Amino acid sequence: MKKSFFGLIILFVFLTTYIPKFDFTISPNFSIQKIEIEGNSILNSDEIVRKLNFLYTENLFFLNLKDIEKNLKNETFIESFSVKKIYLNTLKIKIVEKEPIAILQNKKKKYYISDKGDFIDFKDIERYRDLPTVFGNGKFFYSLYQDLKYIKFPLEEVKSFYFFESGRWDLLMNDNKQIKLPIKDYLISLKNYMNLKSNSNFNKYKIFDYRIKDQLILN
Repeated sequence: MKKSFFGLIILFVFLTTYIPKFDFTISPNFSIQKIEIEGNSILNSDEIVRKLNFLYTENLFFLNLKDIEKNLKNETFIESFSVKKIYLNTLKIKIVEKEPIAILQNKKKKYYISDKGDFIDFKDIERYRDLPTVFGNGKFFYSLYQDLKYIKFPLEEVKSFYFFESGRWDLLMNDNKQIKLPIKDYLISLKNYMNLKSNSNFNKYKIFDYRIKDQLILN
């Protein structure tokens, strides 16, 4: 009986003084070690990654998307981006690029104008060399572009757009025909021009002047 009691005391002392050791070294490391860029065809992946170098060693769980947005906002070719976390330590960023529809030449400054009316910093890109050029104040171009699309005007045939401070436009076509539009109701003039294309005398003229209301001067 005494031996049994003595044994219980020893077991009690052992249990109250034993400190278990847990090995935490097997916990996964979620710090970002790799950044992958996809969806881009104009922008250079390495340049984008360099803008995001600060993300290396950041924890994948506690990533702040606003920090990424802040570092990419100066890249005007980016329409939007999405982020995908690939555990344990990879960040995948999918880029959506803007689509240029024209080249703006305003004095000595040059930009692309996107299909949503945004200005994009100009860089010489072969695929966009044949885009029409907009001369003058480009902030009014997008509304003209939308109107031309609405009436299904052959945009692919336009070489240049010229904006005048009076608020009107001239269009120079690829065949060097020039359309001089009025300040108001220019859609009527453009529709008339489109109808005239089927006229046998159409090719005789280079200038279609609609600036005077209800008149067309041919030259």
